Amino acid sequence: MTDDAPLDLLAVMAHPDDAELLCGGTLIKSAGRGKRVGVLDLTAGEMGSSGSAATRSREAAAATGQMGLAVRMCAELPDSALVNDQHARLIVIAHLRALRPRVVVTHWKVGRHRDHRIASELVRDACYLSGLTKIDLPSEPFRPHKLVYATGFREDADPPDFVVDITGQIERKLDVIALYTSQFDGVTQAGEVFPAGERPLLQQIRAKSAHYGSLIRVRYGEPFRVDEALEVDELSELGVSTY
Repeated sequence: MTDDAPLDLLAVMAHPDDAELLCGGTLIKSAGRGKRVGVLDLTAGEMGSSGSAATRSREAAAATGQMGLAVRMCAELPDSALVNDQHARLIVIAHLRALRPRVVVTHWKVGRHRDHRIASELVRDACYLSGLTKIDLPSEPFRPHKLVYATGFREDADPPDFVVDITGQIERKLDVIALYTSQFDGVTQAGEVFPAGERPLLQQIRAKSAHYGSLIRVRYGEPFRVDEALEVDELSELGVSTY
């Protein structure tokens, strides 16, 4: 845990490399603007077909430094066997109360990997329950201000509610993903990034990021969904041209 200042943004994802794939550019952008940004990996990725937990931990540590994260932790829940039960919720709540993030980003509610969809439900429930005073933990109650879902590569989650411009971060995002050589070296498909013929994985990620960017008229973007309506303060100052 940590006694440092609260985080501005925390990505809570099922496996090491999920945050980099789904919202790496956004995390890099926020960190570059002086925000306190962190990642909580729910598992160590020990059940991955390639690499070991130790290898993936080293890769995640290298990625953490390149992204400028203030903190990265692993909840050490079981890979490929995540469950949204009270034991797992208390572990996630303990991390939330220690890190006190204003915004939490996690997986979309549907996922090809069972851990992804269960992680989404687990994180949503933990964020709410973390604010209850009678939860069986000694820490002070805390509830994040906002829960956001990263929908990159999810065909069933389009259109996004908003897209973050990562044009200035796309190269660093791809460089960080490339650090996970045990998972991505020489592959054309990984997780929910589906192949386009024989196009290498990083080229496919770039192409999808270009698609999301085009939705807000920029070169590259990352898509997100929320459960609540987004507030607009002044209609005459809306961005993204219709024509």
